Amino acid sequence: MTPRSAPLPPPYRAPAWLVGSHAQTIWPLAIKPPLPPLTRERWETPDGDFIDVDLLARRPGKPLVVLFHGLEGSSRSHYSRALLAALHRHGWNGAVAHFRGCSGEPNRLPRAYHSGDADEIDWILRRFAQRFDDGPRYASGVSLGGNALLVWAAREGERAGTVVERVASVCAPLDLTACGHHLARGFNRVYTRNFLSTLKARCIDKLDRFPGAFDVARLRSARNLYEFDNVITAPLHGFAGTEDYWTRCSSKPLLPQIRVPSLVLHARNDPFIPRSVYPQPDALSPSVLLELHDQGGHVGFVEGAFPGQLDWLPRRLLHFFEHGN
Repeated sequence: MTPRSAPLPPPYRAPAWLVGSHAQTIWPLAIKPPLPPLTRERWETPDGDFIDVDLLARRPGKPLVVLFHGLEGSSRSHYSRALLAALHRHGWNGAVAHFRGCSGEPNRLPRAYHSGDADEIDWILRRFAQRFDDGPRYASGVSLGGNALLVWAAREGERAGTVVERVASVCAPLDLTACGHHLARGFNRVYTRNFLSTLKARCIDKLDRFPGAFDVARLRSARNLYEFDNVITAPLHGFAGTEDYWTRCSSKPLLPQIRVPSLVLHARNDPFIPRSVYPQPDALSPSVLLELHDQGGHVGFVEGAFPGQLDWLPRRLLHFFEHGN
């Protein structure tokens, strides 16, 4: 492998034709790269549910990167496609572990997934560790998946390094309270309505199998993530309410506890995340590299001439995994 001292890639610069945080967030949806060939596997969970995992063809002895997607994401999301394509070109192994209910088929239990689902992350990564024991293993998480991955890394401390060598979080909502309220304001309400449209439909579908699991009238009237989490996410996952869920599952206060080498990458103009959320250097573990770019939007990072490509972020992640900087 190339020495650890390999030069750091240059900071991200948005193309001149793609201006503004919302354009940089939304445009990637229009230029999704094609997916390389994937194999889908169904993994039975310890509690009688299942998750679906999409994997590149196995390359024995090569590194593995496991991706945890964002809210309502999947292997079809633009960032998943871009990373899987890069891993395929790079000759590495890659996998997208779908959170429950996100692979296109409803999961079996009332519960789904949430921003601090460290137990689920742990079970998934340890299963990968048993199966891919012939090469380095890395984990990446985007948005919600990035926050959950950081929560797991903090909880596991030194133990995390026995499962993966490095982790990378991209545009994670490090402070769920600040980010949750921020998404209820201004243009961000467009994103919230989009999230809620699929979240509500999925929950209502579950009522046919689990009558009385929640108050459907309160669900239908939920106008923002705070109200949705109060009706669905918090009670179904063992939290007293939205405040309890958002407080206990925010990764920002846990960053000093992380011991596995970790990249925490953000764009300062991310419309989902107020700038006050980004931690100060003295609030980080020495194992955490905080990288803030001026542009990029929320998991955008488009580069090149119109219509652009999504190669910058996968290139940055692979550099960190391979070289540690």
